[in-house]
Amino acid sequence: MTFPFAYAVLMLAAAAMFLLARRCFPASDNGLAALPRHDRLTINLAAFIGGVLGAKLPFVFVRGADWFGTAWLADGKTVSTGLIGAYIAVELVKWFCGIKAKTGDSFALPLALALAVGRWGCFFHGCCHGVPTQLPWGVDFGDGVPRHPTQVYESLFHFTMAFAVIQVIRRGWLRNRRLKLYLISYGIYRFLTEFIRPEPEYALGLTYFQWVAVVLVIGLSMQWCYEAQSPPATTALESSVGTASQAA
Repeated sequence: MTFPFAYAVLMLAAAAMFLLARRCFPASDNGLAALPRHDRLTINLAAFIGGVLGAKLPFVFVRGADWFGTAWLADGKTVSTGLIGAYIAVELVKWFCGIKAKTGDSFALPLALALAVGRWGCFFHGCCHGVPTQLPWGVDFGDGVPRHPTQVYESLFHFTMAFAVIQVIRRGWLRNRRLKLYLISYGIYRFLTEFIRPEPEYALGLTYFQWVAVVLVIGLSMQWCYEAQSPPATTALESSVGTASQAA
């Protein structure tokens, strides 16, 4: 069950969904939208580059692809390592540029909606499917064997998280923690669903992507706990107001 060009079309639709969500919820937390334009561009560029590089890592470390050659030509990307790469890149750029404001909340909802759409590209392309199943909703992706449509499962997860993030935003809950909530939830989800994906064991009976999920959950949980014990972080709006006051 594959459709030509469906992957490319739905990846473009996912990018459009990301930009639309950013436009419709530009200042839900006075985060990224309140920063100067050059800072916003720097952070967005860091997220893009970090995400692209991170998404290709499994092709190098797991499948032995050449980082400067076949890794870029190989089909597909990996969401979990791409998210980690984008997150780390943004944190490093903010540290290097001295940007103290919290900006993660600005990405939570757009990411959830974009990935919810993008996973349908994987479904119609016939990649990232699960193991064989006898369940009535098993899908034949071209080899005559009904398999778990794990792409659909993941799309539903991201749509559910998008709804949850909207509710959290409306109620003013978990300010500066919404992206971490989303990513930690995704790490847990991905760890569990790896048991129905045809990935080989990497170490200690777990797949490579389960280890990635473990690192994601533990790393973000530790950062959450550390920040909870630190003084409240300033938002981008508070930071810019403070700078303007000092200048005056």
